[in-house]
Amino acid sequence: MATEPIWIIPEAVLAIHKRQIAEHGGGSGLRDPGLLESAIAKPKNIFSYDKEKANIPGLAAAYAYGISRNHPFVDGNKRTALVISLLFLKLNHWELTCSADDLYKTFMALADGSLPETDLSTWFEQCAKPIQRNPLVASSNLARPTK
Repeated sequence: MATEPIWIIPEAVLAIHKRQIAEHGGGSGLRDPGLLESAIAKPKNIFSYDKEKANIPGLAAAYAYGISRNHPFVDGNKRTALVISLLFLKLNHWELTCSADDLYKTFMALADGSLPETDLSTWFEQCAKPIQRNPLVASSNLARPTK
C-alpha cells in the first residue's frame, strides 16, 4: 500500500462509543485509556512495520480486533469495534458486502475469543470491496491523516 490511509482519531472513537451507549444502552465510560490508545495504534503499527498485512481490510480488522479484545470501555466494546472498523473502511473508500447475519456471527466470535486475529483479517479481506470515490463528498472531520 503506497498511500497512507485516513486514520480514525481518538476523539472520534470516544464520540462513537458514547453514541452507541446512548442508542443501545450499557455502562458508559472509558475503563482504561492505555488500552484504547493501544487499540487505536495497532493498525498504524501494522501499516508502518508489516507491509504484507497493510491493506485497508486488514487495517479495519486491526481496529476491530484491538478495540474488541482490549476492552477499553466499560461496555459497548463490540459495538464500538464494529462501527470503527466500518468507518475506517468508508473513509478509505471500501465497504463490507457480507450479510448482517455473517457480520453478527463474526463479531460475536471475535468478542468471545474464538476468532483469531488472522481469521478476522481474512474475513475482512473476503467481505470488503473498494467503492467508487465520489469527488463531490467532503472529507470527514472524524478522521485525519497522520504523517
